[in-house]
Amino acid sequence: MSFHLSGSIVQNFKVRFPRLSSRFRIKALAAGTAAVVLAAFAPVSAHAGAPKAPRASVALTFDDLPGIVLKPEQGYVDETNEKLLERLHHYHFPAIGFVNEGKLDEIVRERQIANLERWIKAGHDLGNHTFSHGSPNALGAEGYIADIARGERVIRPMMEKAHRRLQWFRHPYLETGSPAAVKDRIDAWLTAHGYRIAPVTIDCDDWEFAEPYDEAVMTGNKAQAERIRNVYLAYTERTIGWYRKGARVLFGRDISYVMLLHDTRLNADSLDGLAAIFKRQNMKPVALDKAMRDPAYKTPDGYQGKDGIEWLERWSLALHKDLPWNEYEEVPKPISEEYNKLDNR
Repeated sequence: MSFHLSGSIVQNFKVRFPRLSSRFRIKALAAGTAAVVLAAFAPVSAHAGAPKAPRASVALTFDDLPGIVLKPEQGYVDETNEKLLERLHHYHFPAIGFVNEGKLDEIVRERQIANLERWIKAGHDLGNHTFSHGSPNALGAEGYIADIARGERVIRPMMEKAHRRLQWFRHPYLETGSPAAVKDRIDAWLTAHGYRIAPVTIDCDDWEFAEPYDEAVMTGNKAQAERIRNVYLAYTERTIGWYRKGARVLFGRDISYVMLLHDTRLNADSLDGLAAIFKRQNMKPVALDKAMRDPAYKTPDGYQGKDGIEWLERWSLALHKDLPWNEYEEVPKPISEEYNKLDNR
């Protein structure tokens, strides 16, 4: 997801909600209780004393570079990237950033490009996230392919100059094309042009926390920012646990996960907390290429629907195994309400 500037904010986020997958059907029956909402405010330290989790690895992927922000303030975007990259370096965490080149002209083009160069200089790869963050449902196969091709005009030569290969593609909204003919056409083009699809096997909906967090930071409300950050980290740790349980249902073991994050101030300010979660969960951040060597990623993806769903759900359909949706938690209601209020402003 992305907080695109100008009039596209509403358009991009409204597409996210029609994910009428099994998690939402279960939600209608099981979610929304006061206990679930209140549990979201439990401190992260509530996990202290729990048995040590099995060892696992996770690739950290950040969408919507060169950064997403509530208001078009270039200095804020620059500071976000500088801090995020500094904390990744501090923890020696490899990462990859997926770029929407359409963002380059949304604020100050040369400074937006400089942020992409920061990522490469810091040792991280860049991937293609399309030019406009559009949907294949709206653009069709050929329009979507054109948007992918347009989204590499800056980053491909940038990567080549750094003696690296542009090889990773991430679908906006995780929408891979529908019906089958559209998906197959897009997949064939990606393969022919040397791209590999970057799947998602952990998605903690960080985008929904990020806009309220920007509002708190930009208005100087430090207490509100801290509250949102703490709720985000607590929710993220529980959601990571759910995905790990889901992987064990499908494969009988932890897989090497690929985690979807976004280039936001929230994640820049939360990297210390995320590092603490990975330590408690016994998870080691690794490069995307290394994570993708896990045999789980050879599982067929036969999903052909319009909804953007992550890969554990796709694989559950292919393997005819049910994920534990009755245990899945939606984003806490107070966060969703605050996000909706800002999005409708």
